Amino acid sequence: MNITLNGKIVFLDKKMMVDELLEVTKAQTPEYITVQINNEFIDKADFGITPINEGDTVEYLYFMGGGQ
Repeated sequence: MNITLNGKIVFLDKKMMVDELLEVTKAQTPEYITVQINNEFIDKADFGITPINEGDTVEYLYFMGGGQ
């Protein structure tokens, strides 16, 4: 199945949940990632029960700190 992940087309060989996708894609610091699927934010508590579907657009969002 094909999805768009952070603007790039990615092929997944099976259906998976958000937490599995983070693992398979080797997301850096997954504990700090906010995930958006089709412009909808997914609650961290739901990562294990939210499926990734064919054609979904998934964005990994990272909080950036800094400034004065």
